[in-house]
Amino acid sequence: MSPQKRSIRLWAGAVTAALALSLTGAGQASAADVNNAKNAGFEAGLSNWTCSANSGTTVTSPVRTGTTALKATPAGQDNARCTQTVAVKPNSTYALSAWVQGGYAYLGVTGTGTTDVSTWTPDSASWKQLTTSFTTGASTTSVTVYTHGWYGQPAYYADDLSVYGPDGGGGTDPAPTIPGAPAGLSVSGTTSSSVSLAWNTVAGATGYHVYRDGTKVAAVTGTSATVTGLAASTSYSFQVTATNSAGESVKSAAVTGRTTATPVGPALPKHAVTGYWQNFNNGATVQKLADVQSQYDIIAVAFADATSTPGAVTFNLDSVGLGGYTVDQFKADVKAKQAAGKKVIVSVGGERGTVAVNDSASAANFANSVYSLMQTYGFDGVDIDLENGLNATYMTQALRSLSSKAGSSLVITMAPQTIDMQSTSNSYFQTALNIKDILTVVNMQYYNSGSMLGCDGKVYSQGSVDFLTALACIQLEGGLAPSQVGLGLPASTRGAGSGYVSPSVVNNALDCLARGTNCGSFKPSRTYPDLRGAMTWSTNWDAAAGNAWSNVVGPHVHGLP
Repeated sequence: MSPQKRSIRLWAGAVTAALALSLTGAGQASAADVNNAKNAGFEAGLSNWTCSANSGTTVTSPVRTGTTALKATPAGQDNARCTQTVAVKPNSTYALSAWVQGGYAYLGVTGTGTTDVSTWTPDSASWKQLTTSFTTGASTTSVTVYTHGWYGQPAYYADDLSVYGPDGGGGTDPAPTIPGAPAGLSVSGTTSSSVSLAWNTVAGATGYHVYRDGTKVAAVTGTSATVTGLAASTSYSFQVTATNSAGESVKSAAVTGRTTATPVGPALPKHAVTGYWQNFNNGATVQKLADVQSQYDIIAVAFADATSTPGAVTFNLDSVGLGGYTVDQFKADVKAKQAAGKKVIVSVGGERGTVAVNDSASAANFANSVYSLMQTYGFDGVDIDLENGLNATYMTQALRSLSSKAGSSLVITMAPQTIDMQSTSNSYFQTALNIKDILTVVNMQYYNSGSMLGCDGKVYSQGSVDFLTALACIQLEGGLAPSQVGLGLPASTRGAGSGYVSPSVVNNALDCLARGTNCGSFKPSRTYPDLRGAMTWSTNWDAAAGNAWSNVVGPHVHGLP
């Protein structure tokens, strides 16, 4: 254990003991109690506050309430201590609290005349409240409250500090008044299912309510909002109010927003080929999206990146690794592929993917962030390639939320591993069945796998026609429609650690399932002429092998019955 960590733990133990003692003597709040801290929300900059070594400043994001919060950054031997002297009454009990975020954050008080107390929390990605209490001595008329971080740790943020108890006579922040109505409300964008709004900041407001045709539909802290779930080609009336702890303003002047018509793009062909496009250089042929071979009907852009917000993803084009490929060029190539009848989707996960959707909040973050990427880059949908497991309940929730935003044209594909689809009780299989009405295709990865059971209960080893057909049979007979089942294989021996089969084997497996011909020892009890097709990792490895995979498998898929 490092000396730093040891000192933190010893200090934390002392904090716990002091906190227990302080709480024992805590009294009940009185109706006359006030928050004795001044500029408690840092709305007046650092007025009334002193921060060591110029470590503190105020920022507009992240902010818990109001428009600003404290940001204090430890550096060297300075722990970014920010203090305020607060007037108090002798022999009185006070509740001390603050909301913090970011790196290690400490909250405490000195000069109480009794037992000085403090509390702390390790780094936090969202606002977290620290609370403790203290009792003043018989002659104590002021105390010093403080926040600080920890040496070598990132900046911490603090907002809404409170020293709540009897009025010490030093004055308090003025009580808020009801804000005025927002001005400048305008429509900043529309889609077939949403209207985006923007308005001017209102002084003293801590939030805003959005009304559609007189009904409140959203509450936000910023000065913009997107109202989703709307009908296409329909006009709606919108108003906004400003809010704070004093109440809600009157409604703003109304604006009308009209959704666009439902976009009608080329439909996917009955039988489709999916290919993953690499947004990185790992030795395969580097491609721009425009270079992707014409045989691919669905192009999965690999990969979206996780963010510090649970469930949320973003996309960062590897311009350097792709030879100077710019975001504008990428967006133009997306449009060009779509004009040629292709679907371009963003893939989430991969071997090193760390996205986790395991509660309602992260499900909402996932849906909102993916939809934002669709609007920014023009993606047609999303591919779920989470190889480290998923939660069926919340991934279902996320994908249904995304569907409600994007509409019926949304493309959803999945690329589970073989073990994930052995039984309908597995989370991946459950998720696929849960969203069957909006699911496009499941392209299971028939590679990098050990031996698996087929639908006949026999064990099959990868690298054969039987492995492909007997495992596909589990999905085909387990509840998925044939049009929702595809065969995922590597494009070359370099595209996977194991499981590569020649394109002719892929075609034989497709024939066996769709036509009942070219089977191995396993032959399904019936045929599936609506089988969707095949997938490969990746278009880049395919190009590196002279397009041997797409030139053989592509025409065969498109020629299925």
